[in-house]
Amino acid sequence: MDKEKDEINIPVIRGLVRLSKKIKLPGLGDFSLYHLLEIYGGGIVKGSFSPRASSIAYSFFLALFPFLLLLLNLIPYIPIDGFQTRFLIFVEALLPPQTTQFFYPVIADIAVNPRGGLLSVVFFLSLFLTANGVNAIFSAFEYSFHIKNNRGIVRQYLIAIGVAIVLALLLLTSVGVILYGEYLIRDLKSRAYIDNDLSWISLFQFLIFVVMLYIIIATLYYFGTKEGKYSKFFSIGAVITTALFLLTTYLFGVYINNFSNYNELYGSIGALLILMLYIWINSNLLLLGFELNISIQRLRDRMGT
Repeated sequence: MDKEKDEINIPVIRGLVRLSKKIKLPGLGDFSLYHLLEIYGGGIVKGSFSPRASSIAYSFFLALFPFLLLLLNLIPYIPIDGFQTRFLIFVEALLPPQTTQFFYPVIADIAVNPRGGLLSVVFFLSLFLTANGVNAIFSAFEYSFHIKNNRGIVRQYLIAIGVAIVLALLLLTSVGVILYGEYLIRDLKSRAYIDNDLSWISLFQFLIFVVMLYIIIATLYYFGTKEGKYSKFFSIGAVITTALFLLTTYLFGVYINNFSNYNELYGSIGALLILMLYIWINSNLLLLGFELNISIQRLRDRMGT
């Protein structure tokens, strides 16, 4: 208590506390920003935040490559002109800088040369490992300090399998929408409605990526816990997490391209280290957004709404 009083007596901290107590949050009655930060900070400090983020990163890393392998073995059987090439470009854009040279040859070989005999084995293996990754995210959510009601193991795993399939279909659908959008934009240019089709295509691709990223995050938040179905699909936590994903991806790319020497120090294995670091950073962001959503929900519970 004495320590808390000493901190409150610090002018800067005291001023910030007073300011946060004056900022009322829309839809939360008399509760202020101070009350939200109090619950939010408590959940981060008391909820074993770092181990949960590390667990997500590890499971997601194990699930990533089987998931891509499944998609890439399915793509040659999709009868859409240019789908393979567009998907490879899409995956390349998703990968962190300096990892493309390590992963792209393998990904391109799988996509161009279908292996029918491998498909059934890869399907079940990738579905199992991908579901493990999604299940690890759900488990990390349920270990939050603010979560009291948890699902059964079997029910949670079945939901994780369903969500994994939905995310795979969402990714493939996004690539299809991008292809269709490019066709429409080029058609508009041929009719002289627009001048620079490349700028419009780049903008359209970015918008589709942002929408896809938000839907993925919001889906994980919505189905991640037993209480998720009582929250809104369009949440402030998902919006902030999406924005932070985009910001950190850009800053991470700047850092890797200009200040990092992973590849010089570790050779080709540096690409793996870069990817693991990137996944770990985003795992922390995913948890931060979830903790924000559940903190807002706890304030609403106090209101009785």
